[in-house]
Amino acid sequence: MAVKPVLQVIVGSTRPGRAGRPVADWFRDKAAGSGLFDVELVDLAEVGLPFMDEPHHPRLRQYVNAHTKEWSATVERADAYVFVTPEYNHSFPATIKNALDYLHHEWQHKPAGFVSYGGVSGGTRAVTGLRHVVSTMKMVPVLEGVIIPFVPQHLTEDGTLRPSAEMEAGADAMLAELAKLSGPLRAMRQAHA
Repeated sequence: MAVKPVLQVIVGSTRPGRAGRPVADWFRDKAAGSGLFDVELVDLAEVGLPFMDEPHHPRLRQYVNAHTKEWSATVERADAYVFVTPEYNHSFPATIKNALDYLHHEWQHKPAGFVSYGGVSGGTRAVTGLRHVVSTMKMVPVLEGVIIPFVPQHLTEDGTLRPSAEMEAGADAMLAELAKLSGPLRAMRQAHA
């Protein structure tokens, strides 16, 4: 039996009362229900990385802090990522950039998708910036994604997300593309290991 690729859904916002967790919970359940992946939710608020405090460049993998070693192991086991990001001041949160910057090799040659949320733009400007960063880190960003404008309108009184038909369709398309890329990219990583 073939092993399913591991998809990590990374919650980028760490602020109290954030919409990111209900958005990520919805997407995690959607991804798990697709049957395409083993899905892990990675909440940066729970990971609790301090601002970069490693003395050596990440490409050397000479990590000295326990939190970095744990973060490395978490990211290493994934075959694909979906970043759930709000838009702060026309960009993505510093917590995501910090989490990315801690590591180097662990991210490479893996597909990445984006679920963004916010006001009128739905976080699209955050994704534009994040897409550039992950490409530079040798991830393969997919075009398909989920954009959630006016996110409070999609949150229920109990704090869950009520997705629109467009959100559901975007999630399905992104998951299919991530699945299509994760196998060949895993084979490529194994061949070069």
